[in-house]
Amino acid sequence: MSVRSALSLPRRASLFYTPCRRWPSSTRSFATTLHRDATWGFIGLGQMGYNMAKNLRAKIPASDTLIVRDVNDEMAARFVAEAQEAAGSSGEGKVEIADNAREVAEKSTVMITSLPESQHVIDVFHSILRQGDLPPLEAERLFIDTSTIDPVTSKDIANAIHTTQQGRFVDAPVSGGVVGARAGTLSFMFGASSQTGQLIERVRGVLALMGKKAWHLGDPGAGVSGKLANNYILAINNIATAEAMNLGVRWGLDPKSLAEMINSSTGRCWPSEVNNPVPGVVDTAPASRGYEGGFGVSLMHKDLRLALVAAEESGTPLTLGDQARDVYKAVEEAHRGKDFSVVYKWLQEKSE
Repeated sequence: MSVRSALSLPRRASLFYTPCRRWPSSTRSFATTLHRDATWGFIGLGQMGYNMAKNLRAKIPASDTLIVRDVNDEMAARFVAEAQEAAGSSGEGKVEIADNAREVAEKSTVMITSLPESQHVIDVFHSILRQGDLPPLEAERLFIDTSTIDPVTSKDIANAIHTTQQGRFVDAPVSGGVVGARAGTLSFMFGASSQTGQLIERVRGVLALMGKKAWHLGDPGAGVSGKLANNYILAINNIATAEAMNLGVRWGLDPKSLAEMINSSTGRCWPSEVNNPVPGVVDTAPASRGYEGGFGVSLMHKDLRLALVAAEESGTPLTLGDQARDVYKAVEEAHRGKDFSVVYKWLQEKSE
């Protein structure tokens, strides 16, 4: 079953939840400040999520609790151990491990998800909503999904949560990669109803704990739509940078000098300046450590695929999209698990 058919409106109720009673209006007020002794939730401790959750734990009040969940038990245990080490003997900075997503949702006023694919997000919220009402809290629950998924799925999940009045769902994918997640300098683009200004400010306040910028792009689904548009540009720029650098090197140009010139000229872009694909040009780039870490080529392939599907649904032509998708498909097969800048190495191999 496709993601779209799994979340189609006529079947949403059976997929996500059992019929729920309406909450009293008094339980749905927004919290505009961070309450002490609150509980926060985080699901998904991958390369991005781990560092985002680490920054979250460091910046929320020390007396608050962070409850985490990941399918990799070892990763969750490692996160807790590091948090305890950072807290020292103070006894504050508490972190707990949940047995399942429902437990995280029940205990948390704010729950953040960072997951690889649309189906993972569906599974998490299905497991939360299928058991009926969540227990009421002092403030309305806020669900922030930082995953990059397709807009249709994101809108359907938002509708499922909002129609059952279980909280507010916000799509808030990120830009900045693992480096930005580690440094706490991520940029977020989010979709949320603008009818209540308090909600927008509350979301900005939460995202500020993990990044530097947050753009409200519109209603639910707008965040992931903006992210896919951005990553379409990134996908094309990355290939162009790899091709240009490979061309210059084969012409006998020094790669550092070439990159310095490009980054002072009209060819300047994030793949050339920050994530340069040539080993040794940028010491902090994945290319300089065997293309390890960073933004995986499989994730870029996925994002490009989502952008192409969304473009087709809206009747929008993308003239370079199919060619770029073919490149990332081939690169993923040859260098699975590597940073997407490994396109450069793949081009070198083709030239041999």
